[in-house]
Amino acid sequence: MAATEATPDQATQDNEHILVVEDSPTLALTYREYLRRSGFSADIAETGKEALAAIADTKPSVILLDLKLPDMDGIDILKRLNAENNSARTIVITAHGSVKVAVEAMREGASDFILKPFAAERLVTTVKNNLEIQRLEGLVQQYAGRDKKKFDKFIGDSQAMQAVYRMIEDCAESKVSVFIMGQSGTGKELCAESIHNVSPRKTKRFVALNCAAIPENLIESEIFGHVRGAFTGATSDRDGAAVSADGGTLFLDEICEMPLDLQAKLLRFIQTGEVVPVGSNTPRRVNVRFVCATNRNPWEEVQAGRFREDLYYRLHVVPIHLPPLSERGQDTLAIAQHLLESFAQEEDKTFNEIGPNARKRLLAHSWPGNVRELGNVIQSAVVLNEGPVLTAVMLDRLMGPQNISTGPEANANANAYRPTEALDKSRANTQPETPAVSVKGSLPPKSQNGAIEPLAIAERRIIEAAIRQCDGKVRLAAKHLEVNPSTLYRKLKEWA
Repeated sequence: MAATEATPDQATQDNEHILVVEDSPTLALTYREYLRRSGFSADIAETGKEALAAIADTKPSVILLDLKLPDMDGIDILKRLNAENNSARTIVITAHGSVKVAVEAMREGASDFILKPFAAERLVTTVKNNLEIQRLEGLVQQYAGRDKKKFDKFIGDSQAMQAVYRMIEDCAESKVSVFIMGQSGTGKELCAESIHNVSPRKTKRFVALNCAAIPENLIESEIFGHVRGAFTGATSDRDGAAVSADGGTLFLDEICEMPLDLQAKLLRFIQTGEVVPVGSNTPRRVNVRFVCATNRNPWEEVQAGRFREDLYYRLHVVPIHLPPLSERGQDTLAIAQHLLESFAQEEDKTFNEIGPNARKRLLAHSWPGNVRELGNVIQSAVVLNEGPVLTAVMLDRLMGPQNISTGPEANANANAYRPTEALDKSRANTQPETPAVSVKGSLPPKSQNGAIEPLAIAERRIIEAAIRQCDGKVRLAAKHLEVNPSTLYRKLKEWA
């Protein structure tokens, strides 16, 4: 006779142990047979004493409990389990059913209540439901107890970042596209790398492409590659980012800066999984996971006609919003300490501690440039001073007059992704983080102590002010500053 074929979830069910507490051997064996047919294993206890011993020894996931036992009442067992905070799900089985008995059993911790007689399907369904509830409760406890101070390359354990970590973990195993949104400097590329690093694709390449930093006439070649002779300067065949990321992750940063004609080609690539190099008619199949990022509101870009709606729905499957540094509380100090130690090691300095007043100064600042701005301040302080303690005086020289953060609306980063109403409100009710700087010709403000700022700091202040005044449009800011856009992109990359 052939062996009975196991059910699809038999392996999982075999790991779930069930205890049947029933003083009638015939009924106990019947219940066990019902469960066995569905792939569950079960032990039998005929008395209350045997039941308590078996519970302590085998730690069952589900207990089928008869309320009338030879040596004690089932309610007494429920009280014991409740007092011990036992996690087993207890299903009361009795022929002595009444509302009073049911209420008392539930009050003492029973999970369910079944009256004799009952069909096999009723018993099996009840057991499965209770096992699923127990599994979900375990997941909730697991999430609640796994707060991290670090996640991959991220630092911080604020509630806002814990939500981000969980989103990353939840979507990492999937192949769906992820759309990361957040202000400049919040770590969007870091988030994309984390998604790749905890995914099954981590052994393959992570390829990042900044759509805003590449000239429009070259971006198609950068993504899809080209063949020799496709255009002036194409002296040999070249694989693009899509082919380089085959089997891995393709990260398209500042996706909303991509020209509309190229968006149509990207959409076709997503739909077919095939790329056609510039100058070629031969498609090449690749397998990549798309992760995109923007500091804008992508839906507003769609409504404005700057981003294709069909591409939006293809890429905006799992949205992840990165909070600004001003909403991360004590994370600011943890990140600052890490940066201080890293830059001190690079510069061969002795810095290893942030002084009390400096800590207050860091927490009071609104950080419109987010972690990127914090990194610049800490690095400058390390280079220009001697340790071992970072003081508030050192920071004042670099940060200018104190600008107290009063919440998300105090962050007047016009380059940020925010809901439209919040953005309009912040523009109407807040002052700029720096004194108004004319895009052309104005000198930077003096530092708090009256000293003239170093040229590098003054240059950065003017450039960032110009970009903010141009609503984050780097090319437009470059036009007003009368410099090449590539100059600004290079400097932004250096400051990242």
